[in-house]
Amino acid sequence: MRIELATEPGDPARPNEDFASVALPASGQGGSLVLLDGVTPPEGAVGCPHSVPWFIARLGGALSELSVSRRDMTLTEVLSAAISRTADAHRSTCDLSHPRTPQATVVLVRWDAERVEHLVLSDSALLIAGRDGSVTAILDRRLAELPPTVWALRDQVRALPRGSAERDVAARAYGAAVEALRNAEDGFFTAATDPSAALRAVTGELPRAEVTAVAALTDGAGRWVETFREGDWTDCFTLLRKQGPQHLVDRVRELEHADPDRLAHPRGKRHDDAAVVYAEL
Repeated sequence: MRIELATEPGDPARPNEDFASVALPASGQGGSLVLLDGVTPPEGAVGCPHSVPWFIARLGGALSELSVSRRDMTLTEVLSAAISRTADAHRSTCDLSHPRTPQATVVLVRWDAERVEHLVLSDSALLIAGRDGSVTAILDRRLAELPPTVWALRDQVRALPRGSAERDVAARAYGAAVEALRNAEDGFFTAATDPSAALRAVTGELPRAEVTAVAALTDGAGRWVETFREGDWTDCFTLLRKQGPQHLVDRVRELEHADPDRLAHPRGKRHDDAAVVYAEL
């Protein structure tokens, strides 16, 4: 089995808010993969003194443990239980009703001799390679499919000069419109404090014999496809198979440095945390 992992913070002065792990139980009964992308909170109080790395360490640890120790649970049940366990760790000290309480996107994969199960919540990506050479991208598209009125606000921001008061006002209006759809009906969902968010995830399973490899990417690494348009998801998987996750992260950094003002390739952050896990099964 070949397993490779690479992760790098977007800013070396800030903690990396991505989480990645692969567990291979000693029983030999398959394994599991967990990838989280912590959601960077806005400035100001969010009702919780705990950092995003604190949150993802606990959520990721719970997912890693439950996905291998509770094979009787579905991945949806595993995520629900992990969210509850993590919420209980700070329920007595924090306002977990705050809309920007610590939260994360999720990719979860589990395999054994018979099947490969998957779960994706929010905008990290999962790629699955089939024995026939095909690559399927498992994506939760809800964040990319917000109402046209929201995208119109984003376009207004990008049309205004950087550093201008008008742009700041437009950016706040756009941000507020997106936030109103966070963990809301007709919006998009992340793993925060409500275990029922697990029911919103994109899930499925395939026969183990039909899968040769999987790759999970946070959106900071997925920029290779979605922001810089270096290729499609099949091209991305081919690069990972041939040159490995670190090469992909390094290439994304090169592209970010080549466009420091984000003019050719608009994006929220100049550099973002990036994490990739590649596993040949």
